[in-house]
Amino acid sequence: MRQPAPPPAAPRDVALDVAPALSGRAAAMGTGGAALPERLRLPVCFLGVFACYFYYGILQESITRGRYGEGAEQEKFRYALTLVFIQCVINAAFAKLLIHLFDAVKADRTRSWLYAACSLSYLGAMVSSNSALQFVSYPTQVLGKSCKPIPVMLLGVTLLRKKYPPAKYLCVLLIVAGVALFLYKPKKGAGSDDHVFGYGELLLLLSLTLDGLTGVSQDHMRAHYQTGSNHMMLNVNLWSTLFLGAGILFTGELWEFLSFTERYPSIIYNILLFGLTSALGQSFIFMTVVYFGPLTCSIITTTRKFFTILASVILFANPISTTQWVGTVLVFLGLGLDAKFGKGVKKTSH
Repeated sequence: MRQPAPPPAAPRDVALDVAPALSGRAAAMGTGGAALPERLRLPVCFLGVFACYFYYGILQESITRGRYGEGAEQEKFRYALTLVFIQCVINAAFAKLLIHLFDAVKADRTRSWLYAACSLSYLGAMVSSNSALQFVSYPTQVLGKSCKPIPVMLLGVTLLRKKYPPAKYLCVLLIVAGVALFLYKPKKGAGSDDHVFGYGELLLLLSLTLDGLTGVSQDHMRAHYQTGSNHMMLNVNLWSTLFLGAGILFTGELWEFLSFTERYPSIIYNILLFGLTSALGQSFIFMTVVYFGPLTCSIITTTRKFFTILASVILFANPISTTQWVGTVLVFLGLGLDAKFGKGVKKTSH
């Protein structure tokens, strides 16, 4: 008597078969990430972020601080939400192209609500930070921006119960202290008035907290769903586009922006270049998140401003003070120690 054939094996989830050491790293990057040697990943990510956002900053200043028109009819660009909206649209389109080229086979299992939460915290941090800069003093701004890695690490330890090696804590402290020392310039000849902890500081604290929550949500996606960088970039920007689109329609800013571009059509070219550099920069940022985690990503984005100013000092022969040299040494020391000793992170079980 012929024995019945065994039932067909259940389809295996390829993502779950990936070795733990590769989940969220090379495996999550798809074909394009696997071709990049491991020792080149950190330099490529750092240089990519630096080059893209260096030009991004130039374009941003030319767009937002430029003067449009002549004489009494001169205008300023006042459409920040629409600019970010266009930026997110281009980012999403660029990520979709990358998925089509490199990650077409890999299915994304990440929950939509995680992308929405990550997008909200990201947008909230950006809006809070921009608003806080209108109220807080220059040293407070510098210290707040330089301390972005701190909430990423604190929330990672408290919420996700991650364990970083002691060297990682030392590297973060050295980099934060170095950037703060390099950027801090005390005002001369101005009376020192006590600054009370108020609205600006609360906004800055909110921004830092939301930055940390963004990092936690990204860590959760990497740990539980092996989320690839391109899928993360696509979905976070799609949700950001949805939220910002509703905002610019509700406030009527979109129609004012369209009227502005009709009067000054030359700005469209800079805006498109602005969005392209943002897309390239974000692809490197999300690549860094997947390869090394949000803490290393926050370290790179924090030190980017330091290297931009350092390049300006070298190119234009501007004098640099002793305090700034100390900050320079601390940042390079922190980066060097992080590259050598700060990679190991004990992950929670999932």
